[in-house]
Amino acid sequence: MKDKSGTLAIVGGGVIGLAVAWRASIAGWRVTLYEPCQAEQSASWVAGGMLAPLSEGWPGEERLLELGLASLARWDDFAAELDAFAAGIVTSRSTVTVAVDEADARDLSRIRDWLADQGHPVGALSRAELRDAEPELTRALRPGFSADAERAVDNRRLLKALTAACHASGVQRIAERVTDIDVLPHEQVVVAAGAWTGKLVKGAPVRPVKGEVLRLHRRNGAPAPPTRTVRAWVHGRHVYLVPRAHGLVIGATQYEAGFETQVTAGGVRDLLADAEAIFPGISEYGFAECIAGLRPATPDNMPLLGRIDERVTLAAGHGRGGILLAPLTADAVVAELSGAPLDETKHTNPRRFS
Repeated sequence: MKDKSGTLAIVGGGVIGLAVAWRASIAGWRVTLYEPCQAEQSASWVAGGMLAPLSEGWPGEERLLELGLASLARWDDFAAELDAFAAGIVTSRSTVTVAVDEADARDLSRIRDWLADQGHPVGALSRAELRDAEPELTRALRPGFSADAERAVDNRRLLKALTAACHASGVQRIAERVTDIDVLPHEQVVVAAGAWTGKLVKGAPVRPVKGEVLRLHRRNGAPAPPTRTVRAWVHGRHVYLVPRAHGLVIGATQYEAGFETQVTAGGVRDLLADAEAIFPGISEYGFAECIAGLRPATPDNMPLLGRIDERVTLAAGHGRGGILLAPLTADAVVAELSGAPLDETKHTNPRRFS
């Protein structure tokens, strides 16, 4: 039930901006969403859609792991609410990790042991169990572990659902590029501008990190894609294969390249070679798209989530976890606006680098 009457501007219409706008409108704020670009130009449009805090975890990133798990716990309810606007958002309900060589297998073992030490044991896999679970994968792979709590979503269907949910809840959308948040006439402002946040908020330590993604469609007669998300270590490189209704999403490279988003021949070559080492049947798939986006990264890989002054709140710097962290971010921003910040976001203070 709506219990506010204040005006709220949200700058940025990717998954974070849309999720915050929807939840804030439901909470009673009169929300205006500023986004000059079409969805096809956002990082959220490019993303693979993994909700994978366990299989993406890494020693030293304990706080990021806990933040991701807190948001993952919200995702089933979040997706169920959005099903009314676009069904079929969730495309995978488990992750398996695999390695090509012994060094890769050691890295996976290290992550598995670290997760157990953090109180989050994951299931070990034998080669026989891996073959039974995903028979089309290369038989010589070294199994890592399974994370059955993880999910993957169709990011583009998610954006469609959030856009419809915002419209239904009364969010006003304005196709304008905001260059100065001080001139916005609203009582409160949320900056959710992804990699461009530093251009709006002086000193915000957000930088663009380029990631390339391939989308392939399954041709007649080609092997079925994996039913689970597959995260693989291939001679020290990481690749993921995420199932979709009619094919696969493969990603993702990582480059410090400023705001440049051209797909490179080398990136496509590496993604295809690594994916084929895991799933040989990919050679029979057809190309649907090669695309690149800009992840909004911070120095410690944690988002900037919280107030920077009495009027402005940041919801930015989510790195590779924007879609995973969307439900928690939306709840956290609404809580921040109400004056009762969530305990789960106590380590995301955007002023922590000052």
